[in-house]
Amino acid sequence: MIDSTPRTPERMETLTGWLSGETGGPIEVTPASEDASFRRYFRVCADGRTWIAMDAPPEHEDCRPFVDVTQRLLSAGVGVPRIHAQDLDRGFLLLDDFGDTHYLKRLRDDTADALYGEALAALVRIQSADAAGLAPYDEALLRREMALFPDWLLGRHLGIALDEGDRTALEDTFSLLVRNALEQPRVFVHRDYHSRNLMVLEGEGPGVLDYQDAVLGPVTYDLVSLLRDCYIAWPWARVQGWTLGFRDRVAPGVDDATFLRWFELMGAQRHLKAAGIFARLCRRDGKPGFLADIPRTLGYLADAATRHAELRPLARLIERLDVAGRLGRCAR
Repeated sequence: MIDSTPRTPERMETLTGWLSGETGGPIEVTPASEDASFRRYFRVCADGRTWIAMDAPPEHEDCRPFVDVTQRLLSAGVGVPRIHAQDLDRGFLLLDDFGDTHYLKRLRDDTADALYGEALAALVRIQSADAAGLAPYDEALLRREMALFPDWLLGRHLGIALDEGDRTALEDTFSLLVRNALEQPRVFVHRDYHSRNLMVLEGEGPGVLDYQDAVLGPVTYDLVSLLRDCYIAWPWARVQGWTLGFRDRVAPGVDDATFLRWFELMGAQRHLKAAGIFARLCRRDGKPGFLADIPRTLGYLADAATRHAELRPLARLIERLDVAGRLGRCAR
């Protein structure tokens, strides 16, 4: 039996053989990218054409949600890669090649309005996609995600032992953030809609990637993923303008204060989750590069707390525990 763990030579040989059969001739296979999972991506060149091959070992990743969500998004007019061939039992897919230029490479002060304009238009289409049967972004999932923050960042990475008062403060904040998420209109949620998952396609809207974990959830979730991105930050005044412009398209009956509160508290939930994931990627998966993005991610929490008193206990806790300082010392 072939060992199908992510990086064995046997698996690579199996993938290459499958690709040769699907493309009909000699091929050149080179690494394209990796992400925060067991999936790997390769660029496949054959007879002047290129594709992207996804290698998703089935004992770690399931390609079926990717195939399902791809069809839903294509039907909604979203720019996602078409699937040219698939072997779901072995975890192989052959996809359109959207190139190497993601949004993060192109975003600057003078390009942001145009790029975000296209991304927000694509998000309107995403939110209109068929969400029937998608898993709900329910209380249990929201809480599991937030628990990554105390479990992986505070506990396992920084070695912080929370006392009873700390745990109560976190629990109160988690309950607040769950209520905020569940009171919002429910839409199709990409769940990781940010600058590294949006590809610049010349003359078209963005190429959208990494959507296989889609759920039915809050209207502001993907919006805050995009505009309060863990990898690039913008002044609040600019973010607020983009946010309310999007509100006008998807929820025009919601007043400014309500929508902005939804947005910022939804962001707090995502930032806690992301900070925990980044620590887990370092400790469990040997990917320390994401640690550099934690200060920006937690900085959004401190900034939002200046506008929303409900978030101040969380911001004070993070400050009192000296999370930023401890992260800096860990990096040295």
